[in-house]
Amino acid sequence: MAPITRSSGIAALTVTLLAVLGPAFYQFVFPYLNLHSSSSHFISFPLPPSISKFLHIQDVEQQASPPSSSSFSCLPHTYTTEIISLDPLLIYIDSFLSPTDISALLEAGEPEFAPSQVYKRGRNQGTSDRTSSSAGLPRNNPAVQCVLNRAETFLGAMLDSSRDDIGPPQLVRYTSGQRFNRHHDWYKNPQPTRKGMLGRGRTWNRIASFFAILEDQCTGGETWFPFVNTTALPMVDAEGRPLWRRHEDGGSAFRPVAGNALFWVNLFNNGTGDDRTVHAGLPVEDGLKTAMNIWPRKFYE
Repeated sequence: MAPITRSSGIAALTVTLLAVLGPAFYQFVFPYLNLHSSSSHFISFPLPPSISKFLHIQDVEQQASPPSSSSFSCLPHTYTTEIISLDPLLIYIDSFLSPTDISALLEAGEPEFAPSQVYKRGRNQGTSDRTSSSAGLPRNNPAVQCVLNRAETFLGAMLDSSRDDIGPPQLVRYTSGQRFNRHHDWYKNPQPTRKGMLGRGRTWNRIASFFAILEDQCTGGETWFPFVNTTALPMVDAEGRPLWRRHEDGGSAFRPVAGNALFWVNLFNNGTGDDRTVHAGLPVEDGLKTAMNIWPRKFYE
């Protein structure tokens, strides 16, 4: 599935012109339509493989030679999506992060890594269920803000900009033997707002999750959803390797691929948590895996 921005009328016209004119249209006309804007909403529908090829090549060429965050610029960026499951909603996002984003995010978070914690019995604490390291990311960092804006655009009307919040992002890192056992991202009881948070006096919960891979130099380390099954054939990478598989104990397991992300909805419409979104970070067998968590927050009166 390939994303096209703006209205469906423009999208249809664009696909028609792409089909007729091919790469010449993409090179000379497409940029002036501003369809790549990160502030636009994405509409996904099938594109011919020949057209998808040119979309992918454009992205790769634009993102060559990543600079450091000190010279970071938030450039227009295109990604593609594949719906894994409708109920619960789980979406695979190909190229959600560019090489430029990854380089700058790693630079921003590298000094902050510390043993990961989980929220239990009213406080954050260490646990043997989660053996990774985590690093908070500064929201005023240009690269962080760029990616958060992209996530907000992806969410569309799911968040009310006047009352909801994209939430503080976090890097998480796994080395050999490290894991995060089965867990869910939502809270059983909505959380009270804390000092400095939006919406004082209200409660909130994590309505959805993004999990984006930054570094994939590892074996193992899949993200496993035991209760999400799909009959769709898995997407494959440039080397023909599948991006996910049916896990032997049920559900679907997604291998870490730098730049790619998973998005899922944590809550039902009534605000209660969806147990089917339970997932696990399977142990890294060897090497290193680094990812980014984004947890959009829905506020309640």
